[in-house]
Amino acid sequence: QVQLVDSGGGMVQAGGSLRLSCAASGRTSSTYVMGWFRQAPGKEREFVAGISRYDGSTLYADSVKSRFTISRDNAKITAYLQMNSLKPEDTAVYYCAARDAVGVVTTRTLYRYWGQGTQVTVSS
Repeated sequence: QVQLVDSGGGMVQAGGSLRLSCAASGRTSSTYVMGWFRQAPGKEREFVAGISRYDGSTLYADSVKSRFTISRDNAKITAYLQMNSLKPEDTAVYYCAARDAVGVVTTRTLYRYWGQGTQVTVSS
């Protein structure tokens, strides 16, 4: 089993920045891919960004490209999401996720492990 603990959320004004962290423990050899999803009230949980453990390849949702950057410290088994130029529409609960298969994908059901979520609120 893998346990994910995500943190770093908070409240910022539009244009501000936040950095989310996701620390993995347990059977971390299964964390081939780590990623972030978000869920706004009344909406489906959607893919934000993902990163491969092996080649560092990344994938981003169009809505966050050029504003968000995902990175990973393999030694610490921790993933980070640097969020810049935040907009009110970025307001959501952000969930860290890990996939026990190769390949960064956007499909929620293909991620097996999940963090508890951290709230990000962007005010206008």
